[in-house]
Amino acid sequence: MADNQLPQLGRSKSAGAPKHRSRIHYESRLLLLALAIGLPAFILLFILLLSGDFTPGTIFGLLLLATVLWLVLAFRLQGEVVYHLQTLTNLLEALREGDYSLRGRRARHGDVLGEVVWEINELSSTLRAQRHEAREASALLQKVIGELDAAVFTFDGEHKLRLVNRAGERLLGRHSHAILGLSATQLDLDDLLDQEGRVIAQRNFPSGSGRWDIWRGKFREAGLPHYLLVISDLSHALREEERKAWQRLIRVIGHELNNSLAPIHSMAETLKETVYRDVLPDDWREDLQTGLGIIADRSDALNRFMSAYAMLAKLPAPRLQSVNIAELIGKTAAMDQRQVVQLQGEELAVKADPDQLEQLLINLIKNAMDAQEGRDGEVQVAWRERGNNLELDVIDDGPGIANTDNLFVPFFTTKPGGTGIGLVLCRQIAEAHGGSLVLFNRGAGRGCVARLSLPR
Repeated sequence: MADNQLPQLGRSKSAGAPKHRSRIHYESRLLLLALAIGLPAFILLFILLLSGDFTPGTIFGLLLLATVLWLVLAFRLQGEVVYHLQTLTNLLEALREGDYSLRGRRARHGDVLGEVVWEINELSSTLRAQRHEAREASALLQKVIGELDAAVFTFDGEHKLRLVNRAGERLLGRHSHAILGLSATQLDLDDLLDQEGRVIAQRNFPSGSGRWDIWRGKFREAGLPHYLLVISDLSHALREEERKAWQRLIRVIGHELNNSLAPIHSMAETLKETVYRDVLPDDWREDLQTGLGIIADRSDALNRFMSAYAMLAKLPAPRLQSVNIAELIGKTAAMDQRQVVQLQGEELAVKADPDQLEQLLINLIKNAMDAQEGRDGEVQVAWRERGNNLELDVIDDGPGIANTDNLFVPFFTTKPGGTGIGLVLCRQIAEAHGGSLVLFNRGAGRGCVARLSLPR
């Protein structure tokens, strides 16, 4: 504990101080207890003096001396206890007020009072370290929030703005000093605070209009409700993704058109030269038939390509109804007679468009059989309930996926005569149902898994 050199801190009386039941203060009760301890000895001394052969003056002197010593020791005991308790109180008060620099000086083990002081000192050190960590974390958080591209706003329970980062300042076109403390209504953000969760919306802000990802959440600070509003500009990201998508699409379409138009043009030029000759060769009819056949084949391929494009671009919204998955998979697996598909799953029902789901399964099973054609192995379809989702796997024993970069690029294919829209159409159907489709290798050089996940 702090010795007498430790300054006594002022003791503030807060409005929330507990009310004592007893009207007598602890100090007074402690003094009364000390007096009560010495009272029996004082009475015994008085009796002994009266029963002995002492003069009245001697008795009075001895009683006066005993009384003084008694009172001095009682007040000393009271002062010693109260002093140490007040010192402990001052140490705790300093902790409550956030002053962690004060330390008790009698902290030691093996002493009850010293153990208390030791624990208070350790508590002070812990709180000081935690405050430093909290300040560093707060500074880091403010730095991160300040550097975010998304606009971040925090509002108190009365919808008054309490924090905004630089992106938020740019979004509103005003400095933080001018808008802190303003209400959400004054900032024209009140409708965003009334929403729940995340929405994507077209909206105008002082910085410009665009498509925005808007998220509103709640948190509590000092026990009071606060609101967090995060606004992200999606326009630039969407334009960049759209540009990349167009580049991929044009590259693939250009490749397919060149594959069809180049032989058509070449064969047309050859036939034109043949027809315009003064003397036709003996086999000109065969050359003409062969050339026109090539032109017809490439025209058919180009027509199939355009039909596939129309199918991908005009996929209608799914018409949901209850579908028995086991029955649908069994019917679909029996369509391809190249080999028997191994089925494993339980009776489950899912809300889906049966025609679209059947088309998806036909494509996945056909891909699995194509992948292991000419190889020993089997095709399996396994399905299960995973939480609130249906999880379905189409598994093959083929060579696996060598490159996954172009799996879902429209019109990209490595199959002779393929259209390159099968997997793209499958994923589009899955996402239209609120689900997902992923492909991954099984490992150890054994085949691929196409995993479909749909909400029940």
